[in-house]
Amino acid sequence: MSVRHLLAAAVSVPPAIAGLATPAAAHILTQPDPVSAYSMTAGRLWSAVAALLGLAGVVIGGLALARAAGRIGTGSGRRGAVVALAAGLAGMVIGGLVVAAADGGPGTGYGIVGGFVALVVGLIATVLGGLALARSRRATASPHPRTG
Repeated sequence: MSVRHLLAAAVSVPPAIAGLATPAAAHILTQPDPVSAYSMTAGRLWSAVAALLGLAGVVIGGLALARAAGRIGTGSGRRGAVVALAAGLAGMVIGGLVVAAADGGPGTGYGIVGGFVALVVGLIATVLGGLALARSRRATASPHPRTG
């Protein structure tokens, strides 16, 4: 799958999923009672899961980018790049659903702050994964010329 196809799918799939899943997510994430600052609600849990998924994508994407540049390991970093893209995209989708389903602002228990953090971290993971994938393709397409 080319990078253009992958990016086109990454751009077109989340709005379709969000359109179908937002009513279900809103039903799950509704909170009738006020919550304390320390209670774990469904919105906070999902936003934490999304942020951790995005963070894992950032770490894997950074390692894949370093591997594709030839700094660590001997592989091309292609597998790590794809995993970083998938983790970043999943973190962005879950974070977007949490933000879309939230009825209140920060401190209400809906997880809106964590949702925004997941969106940003997922975007960083997606960019790192895309850079690593592009670099791994370039490294495998044109091997280093021998000078001598």
